[in-house]
Amino acid sequence: MGDHILKHALVCAASAAPILLAWPASTLAQTAPEGPSEVDELVVVGALTDVAVTRSELESTQANDLQDIFRRTPSVTVGGSVGLAQKIYVRGLEDSLLNVTVDGAPQGGTLFHHIGRVSIEPELLETVELQTGAGEATAGFGAIGGAIRFRTRDPVSLLEGDRRFGAIAKAGWFANDGQKYSLTGYGRLMGDVGVMASFVHVDRDAMEDGDGVLMRGTAGEQTLGFLKVGGDIGDGHRFAVSYEQREEKGAFGQRPNWPVRANDRLFPAEAERRTAVVNYGFESGQGWDLEATGYVTRTDFTQDRFDRWGLYGAEIESQGFDLRGRLERGAHRLTAGVEHRRDSVMSQYLGDIAQWGPWTWDPTISRFEEEGRLNAVYAQNLWRPTEALRVSFGARYDDYELEQLTYGGRADSDGVSFNAGLDYELRNGLTLNIGYAEAFRGKEIGDAFTLESRPGRRSLAPDLKAETVGNFEVGLAWVQDGWTASAVYYDMKIKDVILDQLGSGPAPQSSTYYENVGDYQSDGVELRLGYDAGPWGLDAFYNSYDARLNGRQIEGYEQIALGNSMGDNFNVTGRFDPNPRLGFQASLTHYSDLNDIEVLYREVELGYIGQTQFVDKPGYTVLDLFARWTPFEDRNIELLAAVYNVFNETYRAHASVADYSAIPGYEIVRGLNEPGRNVRLTASYRF
Repeated sequence: MGDHILKHALVCAASAAPILLAWPASTLAQTAPEGPSEVDELVVVGALTDVAVTRSELESTQANDLQDIFRRTPSVTVGGSVGLAQKIYVRGLEDSLLNVTVDGAPQGGTLFHHIGRVSIEPELLETVELQTGAGEATAGFGAIGGAIRFRTRDPVSLLEGDRRFGAIAKAGWFANDGQKYSLTGYGRLMGDVGVMASFVHVDRDAMEDGDGVLMRGTAGEQTLGFLKVGGDIGDGHRFAVSYEQREEKGAFGQRPNWPVRANDRLFPAEAERRTAVVNYGFESGQGWDLEATGYVTRTDFTQDRFDRWGLYGAEIESQGFDLRGRLERGAHRLTAGVEHRRDSVMSQYLGDIAQWGPWTWDPTISRFEEEGRLNAVYAQNLWRPTEALRVSFGARYDDYELEQLTYGGRADSDGVSFNAGLDYELRNGLTLNIGYAEAFRGKEIGDAFTLESRPGRRSLAPDLKAETVGNFEVGLAWVQDGWTASAVYYDMKIKDVILDQLGSGPAPQSSTYYENVGDYQSDGVELRLGYDAGPWGLDAFYNSYDARLNGRQIEGYEQIALGNSMGDNFNVTGRFDPNPRLGFQASLTHYSDLNDIEVLYREVELGYIGQTQFVDKPGYTVLDLFARWTPFEDRNIELLAAVYNVFNETYRAHASVADYSAIPGYEIVRGLNEPGRNVRLTASYRF
C-alpha cells in the first residue's frame, strides 16, 4: 500500500511538469544560483569532506578546465589531459555515478565513453560545491558517489558601489599552447534585478608533454556564450533565468582520451551543450520558504569517421524540475520536495547510406534511441536538540523507467534510501561527525555511441537489478587559533554494480551488454590540515583509497563508467599575500606508484586472451606556482601569472587509462600524458 501511494504521488508530480515549466519567469526559479541557503550549509552526513571551491580560487589559478577547477580539491582527481576527454573521479568513482548539476540542471547521460561527460567554463562560476559519497536525501538522482553543484555568477554581485553597468575584459596566453579571451558585461535593470552576458573563446594548439613530445589530437577551439537575468524582486521573491551554449571542436584521435600515434589519422569532431534554467525562490519571513528549478539541457557530439562509416552523431536531452519547501520550527529544519526528469539519448549515421550501410548490423535502421523517466520524493530533517549536537536524518524514494525505443527493451526499478548522521562538539574547537547514507540508482540511458545492436540481440540482462550503495563515515574536526584539521575514515559498498561489459558474449547478448557484475567496495582515509594567519596561509591534504570490484583492484579501461584506481596522494598549498593587491601561491601534488594492477578479466571470460595481465601506474610529483598583482589603487587592472608543472614532469594522471602497451594486442590502450611545463599570463580590465 505504501509503495502504491508513493508511486501515485510521483505520477501526479510528473504530470505537472509541463505546467510548471510553462509558468512565467517571474513565478519559476530557485535560490541555488545565488549561493547555498543556510539550511543547505547545516548538513551533517559526511560534512567533514564536503568542499566548496570559491570564485577567488578559480581566478587566482587561471582555471581553464575541469582539471584546473579540482586541482587542489581533496577526494577529486581529473584525468584525460585534453578538455574534451576529461573525466572527474571522486574517491575513485567516475562522474557517471555522481549527480552533477549547473544551477540545478543535471548533466546526465554519456555521449561517448572516450570523452568526458561534464563540461563547464570556469569563467562563469561563482562556486563549485562538492559532496563526497552518498549523503542527504536532497542530493538528487543517482548520487551514488556524491554530488557536484556548479553555480554561476550573480549579475548584481558584479557591480561595485552604486554603479549600474560594468564590464570585464580578459586576455590570456599559455605557453603550452594557446590563447583565451573573454568579455563579460553586466548591469542593473531595476532594484536588485540584473543582467549579465559573457563570451569566452579559447584557441588551443597541440600541447607538448614533459619530454617535449607533441601530443597530436590535443588542439581544439572552445566558444561559450552565456546570458543570465535575475535577482530580488521584493517581498521575499527572487528569480533567475539563464541560457548557456558551449562548443568545442577540433581534429582528435578516434578515441580522444587515448594518444594518437605518428601514423594515425585525426578525425574532425565537435561537441556542443545548451542549457536553459529557470529558478525561483520565496522566503516568507515566517519560518518557511520555497524553491523551484525547471531546466532543459541538450548535449551533442559528432565525429567524422571518413575512413569507415562517415559522420556519426549523438545527442542527449534532459528536461525536468525540482520543487522543494523548507520549514523551520523550534529546533527542527525540514526540507521536502519532489523531482522529475526525462532523459532521451539518440545516435545515428549522418552521411550517405552508401558509406555507412556496409558497417551497420541492419542497413534499414540508422537511428538508435532510448528514453528514461525518473521521479522522486524526498525529505530531510535537521534537528538541533542541544547547542553542541546536530542530528540529520532523511529518506528518499526513487522510481526509474528505461525504454529502448529502437529495440523494445525496458528496465524498471524503484527503491527507498535512508540517511542519518550527527555532528557533536566534544569540546571547544573539537567536533565529532558520524554519518551513514544510502543511495539508489536504476538503469539510466546508455552510452550513445554503443546504442546500436545486432538484430535479435539484447543489451540489457533480463534480471537486471538496480544499484544500491551504503556509505559510512566517521571523522574528527579541530579549529583553534587559525589552525584547522580533520581526519575522516569512510567505507562505501555498491551492491549489484551495473556495467557495460566489453566485447560480445554468447547469444542473445549484444556487443554492448549491461549486467550486474558484483559488488564494489572502497574504503579510505582523508586527512586535512590548514593554517590562516593574515598574509600567510597553508592548506594540505592526504588521501589513501582502496577501490575494488569483487575484491579486485579496478582500472579505467575495463571498468570504464565505474571508476579508476588512485592510490595514495597528497597536496600542499601555501600562500603569501603581503597586501590586498599582491599575492603568491605554491602548490605541490604527489601521487604514489600503483603497481601490478590485474586487468582484462572480461577478455579472459570471452576467450580473447588466455590469462589476465598486469599494468603499472607510475607515480608523479607536480609543482605549480601562481601570482596575482593589482598595480593600481582602483583595482581596475589585474595581472595574473602561473607556471604549471614547474619541473616539466612527464606523467600520466592516475585518473587516465593506464599504459597497456606492453600487452600484445592492446598496444594502443593507454591514456594521454599530461602537458609539460605551461606558463600562463592573464590580464583583465574592469570598465
